Amino acid sequence: MNNDKLFFQSCLGVVLAGGKSSRMGQDKAQLQRNQQDMLSYSKSLLTAAGSSQVVISGDEHGISDIITNIGPLGGIQSIVSQFKPKALLILPVDLPLMTAPELARLKQIGELSQSACFFADNYLPLYLPVNAFVEQFFQQPLMTKKLIQPLSESKNNKSKTNSSRGLSGPSVRSLLNQIPHKVIQAKDNNSLFNTNTPEQWQQAQHLLSLQRKTHV
Repeated sequence: MNNDKLFFQSCLGVVLAGGKSSRMGQDKAQLQRNQQDMLSYSKSLLTAAGSSQVVISGDEHGISDIITNIGPLGGIQSIVSQFKPKALLILPVDLPLMTAPELARLKQIGELSQSACFFADNYLPLYLPVNAFVEQFFQQPLMTKKLIQPLSESKNNKSKTNSSRGLSGPSVRSLLNQIPHKVIQAKDNNSLFNTNTPEQWQQAQHLLSLQRKTHV
């Protein structure tokens, strides 16, 4: 049996590393966080959070998208198609302040509610059970999907924390609008700070240094 086609009974971790990193000017997956590249750090977070195995989404580092240029949804679709998992715990590669406890809580709440789960105003990271709702969504032609209204839980929230993450893929929003989902608040909003530019990366490094001083 081809190991790439294994049927996962538990939660499969997914690092989204398929972006072009054009605003950063270099591959975000290779940026160094405390002497560890972001790809390795992201994989370790997913493992610590309870993922049964971790795979990488992206041409340069892992699984290529079946449909290109549709953002994170293309990566999610390809992973679901190839690995047939029961559930996914999905983490973008550009969250240097994310922690394993935050991801583990996201996963636990999603499992207990038997629904997709994500943080307020941030569609990623995402716990995604691959149920009949998700399968039905991916049976539709993705390239014809149109942007629809924001999720009801978020549209009245004025916070712009990590707003670029919410806009990173309206197709992710369209998926979540069509499946049962639960929105939770992060215990530490800094954990959702994403780094798309060199300036944001430097800011994240500063926050990390403050964390290290606090824990000394």
